[in-house]
Amino acid sequence: MMSACNLMKAIQMYDFYLYDLNLFLDTHPNDRNALARFNEIKERRKKAYEAYTKNYGPITAVQNNSDEHFYWTDDPWPWERGAN
Repeated sequence: MMSACNLMKAIQMYDFYLYDLNLFLDTHPNDRNALARFNEIKERRKKAYEAYTKNYGPITAVQNNSDEHFYWTDDPWPWERGAN
């Protein structure tokens, strides 16, 4: 299993990659290679996101699913976890 820091870096990398591919596909909507790559990276991001939230907690406040405690406010914040 990847560390929280490595998973967060992977999610951020995938987000950037998807945004870049999105911009390319905006002007090249029929490029099958770019679309295939977009879908591949989207799936990798989904897996990294799920692994992070399962093992280290929510990345956004919307992921709070408790009726007892709003644990989103618990320290450390997602971007602080594993920071040195």
